[in-house]
Amino acid sequence: MIYKHKVQYYETDKMGITHHSNYIRWMEEARVAYLDSINLSYAKLEESGIISPVASVECNYKKTSTFDDVIDIKISVTEFKGVKLKLKYEMTNADGELCCVANSMHCFLNAEGALINIKKEYPDIYDILSNEVESQ
Repeated sequence: MIYKHKVQYYETDKMGITHHSNYIRWMEEARVAYLDSINLSYAKLEESGIISPVASVECNYKKTSTFDDVIDIKISVTEFKGVKLKLKYEMTNADGELCCVANSMHCFLNAEGALINIKKEYPDIYDILSNEVESQ
């Protein structure tokens, strides 16, 4: 899936470039849109009793972006076995230049905060996410 984000003025710093922290915000925007696109919205997950916090984030910045740039964020599932979900983000500008490559790792918790295995406890959700894993 490709999610598009237009860089806002407030996302830039005194030097006129996008502040690095915004790329992580864009990852969340893309992730929410992606989950919506596969019919697994955060609202649906939470209604099912599943919380999915971020366990780790890694960003490798390649090229700066500035106000009014449109950034394409390609998001894909690179790993999922039922307990952890790993997503990859490739962010490119309008010229197709790579601005950032990032990964986020997520786990799944129940309402009490205990780790859950989606494969065992929510097989329908497991099937959806398993089918999204990118071929290596």
